[in-house]
Amino acid sequence: MICHHSLFKQSFLLAFLMVVTSSITACSSTEEKKSQVSIDGAAVGFPISLAVAEEYAKVKPEAKVSVASSGTGGGISKFCGGDLDIVGASRTIRDEEIKKCQSKKIEFVELPIALDGIAVIANQKNNFAKCLTIKELGKIWGGKSDGKILTWNQVNPKFPKQKLKLYAPASDTGTFDYMTQAVTGKAKNGRTDYTATQNQNLLVQGVAGDASALGYVGISYYIQNQDKLNLVAVESPQGKCEKPIPVDNVIKNIYTPLSRPLFIYVSKKSLDTKPAVKEFVDFYLENSWKWVDSVGYVALPDEAYVKVKQKFATGETGTKFKKAKPGEPIAKFI
Repeated sequence: MICHHSLFKQSFLLAFLMVVTSSITACSSTEEKKSQVSIDGAAVGFPISLAVAEEYAKVKPEAKVSVASSGTGGGISKFCGGDLDIVGASRTIRDEEIKKCQSKKIEFVELPIALDGIAVIANQKNNFAKCLTIKELGKIWGGKSDGKILTWNQVNPKFPKQKLKLYAPASDTGTFDYMTQAVTGKAKNGRTDYTATQNQNLLVQGVAGDASALGYVGISYYIQNQDKLNLVAVESPQGKCEKPIPVDNVIKNIYTPLSRPLFIYVSKKSLDTKPAVKEFVDFYLENSWKWVDSVGYVALPDEAYVKVKQKFATGETGTKFKKAKPGEPIAKFI
């Protein structure tokens, strides 16, 4: 009898300890999740988030910030599914993406973080495509050109009858969306018969190694490889051939319509439930400008940073930039 009673007490104690241990583990897991910050999204702008996260870790070693790059479209899909705290984007969030976020009750704060110029690049042996018009770029990259515009002289009779080999970001990237909208008037209206990848370093290698090649990349990828490439000027609405370098051409909106803002979208739910997210974004907005230039992008005007920080402080949700057309000044929409 005493033996059974002893066994009963031991069993009860063991069960009790298992429940307590399970509760402690669950609490620890919950607290750990609250201290984590997850970022994914555009390859363009990724180096900024990575630089900020690395610096933040020096200031706050206990911070757990993960930064990944699966493209704007892929990142926003995860974000609107509730799987991310922050998503980086090289274009504005789309209507269908907003609807997906709404279906999951995901509100977001839209924050411009830097500027970028889409660099049109050619092989160094190309000595004729020095300046292209928006119409010519539309003819090259538009969906109607699929399988039809295959040589340079089809773009412009003055160009040689030479094969046209195209390299560009994949169709699920923000850079592809922005470029196709800028040169054809409609996002996603791009041809499919080109070498596509989310890795823009591979695009640089492709253009650098093919005498008949043309491509486009974010400005940072050109700056890092300018000794291997020709930078093609783009005719502005004023009829002048402009390039994204010097970077003042991007800041002053001279290089238009291929200058664009880069964004981070922050989950309102994460801000409300995870103090670590708010702390990190505060640090991001206060300090990111220090690394923007060094990683190959263009810092926002000082007054824009002030407005962006004010916007974050008020917690204003939704997008203002959705109505922006390629080349419109950023100040108009903050």
